[in-house]
Amino acid sequence: MREKLEINNLDDLYEAILTLETVEECRLFFKDLCTVPELKALSQRFKVAQMLTENHVYSDIVGATGASTATISRVNRSLSYDGAGGYSIAFERLKNKKKGGK
Repeated sequence: MREKLEINNLDDLYEAILTLETVEECRLFFKDLCTVPELKALSQRFKVAQMLTENHVYSDIVGATGASTATISRVNRSLSYDGAGGYSIAFERLKNKKKGGK
């Protein structure tokens, strides 16, 4: 699986993202980097993942996000079977941040 993710210059992009310190800086960076449809797709997948981890059913997710069942299935597969664990890392850290931890 790792070979699929090793695209030229991808680590440079990840390093650049890690230098951003605020939501506003991220907003500006991603606005420059991505088209509006790309940002919508990324945010939709993230919301789908959040809802799946909260045990929402597909019909609720479709209604809330407008995502296709194919997209929901793809995200679910990533969460459940063949994902790298990135969603879990992000969700855990967001939860800790909301609780006031690190």
